[in-house]
Amino acid sequence: MASRWRCETREAVDLADAVERLSRLAAGVERLVVDAGAFVDRRVHSALARRMLDLLRAEVVRSWAEHGDATQGPAILEAIERMREGIEPGWAQDVTAQLSGPDGLELLVQIAHDLRSPLTSILFLAETLQRGQSGSVTELQRRQLGLIYGAALGLSSVASDVIELARGGDQLVEKESEPFSVTGVLDSVRDIVWPIAEEKRLTVRLLPPPTDQRLGHPIALSRVLLNLTTNALKFTDEGYVEIVTRETAPTRVEFAVRDSGKGIDPAVVNSLYQPFRRSAGEGRLCFSDTGLGLAMCHKLVQAMDSELHVETRPGWGTRFYFEVDLPPYGSR
Repeated sequence: MASRWRCETREAVDLADAVERLSRLAAGVERLVVDAGAFVDRRVHSALARRMLDLLRAEVVRSWAEHGDATQGPAILEAIERMREGIEPGWAQDVTAQLSGPDGLELLVQIAHDLRSPLTSILFLAETLQRGQSGSVTELQRRQLGLIYGAALGLSSVASDVIELARGGDQLVEKESEPFSVTGVLDSVRDIVWPIAEEKRLTVRLLPPPTDQRLGHPIALSRVLLNLTTNALKFTDEGYVEIVTRETAPTRVEFAVRDSGKGIDPAVVNSLYQPFRRSAGEGRLCFSDTGLGLAMCHKLVQAMDSELHVETRPGWGTRFYFEVDLPPYGSR
């Protein structure tokens, strides 16, 4: 570590000091894995410590590849990032200053646009490999590709949500209703989330309405169902996620996304649709645990002249549902 730092920066470093900093970093990451709110020892704050965290992250990923056990990997990487935030307390203010400037919104949207193209490539390649279209893969590799796909889909969704939020979040792509297949929309959502469900060994069930061809806004509908289904898979460890439709009238259809997870904490139900929340103790704004996804779903459902509702109970799971006007189109 010391020699590597010396080669990169041409600066000498005391070996004992490097060992002590690395030991404090490792201990801090270990605490944060167990408790995300654990105290961060800022005595390790330095350029060397930041570089150590980069190398530690690389070592975690290398260990996955060699030993094939990624069960603790995401938690460790998240703890590493929390450690970075703890020893770099000013980074958030620097970013906030840039984003609050006159060109802040444009900068944020440009970053989101730049992220979506490579993430789309990662999604395509990970799914192609996972399905064995480029050659056989082992069960372990299939699960690891599922992790890659899930992470990339999450980042891609955040980028899309940022762009939509900048536009107001309630803009329907189709200004007028158009004919579409409800079954086609449901199948498309299931195909996109399939790698995540496969990696977590969850079942995704669909129940389309008896009358399939409808008039409505398929892009907005797909966006809402994809966000809700992705969230459901994220917070469900075993069992199933289902997208169920129910005709409440000849021209109206209820859509519900239900999971068999542990349910939502009653304390946060009232703030589910808020894209930001106040962090405990610090009072600064940060993304909510569900990100921007539910906020966007709420806005898009309202744009379709409906309301997004939630039903949740401990041990029962969570059900998000909404009802929209979708007149039948053509023959059955």
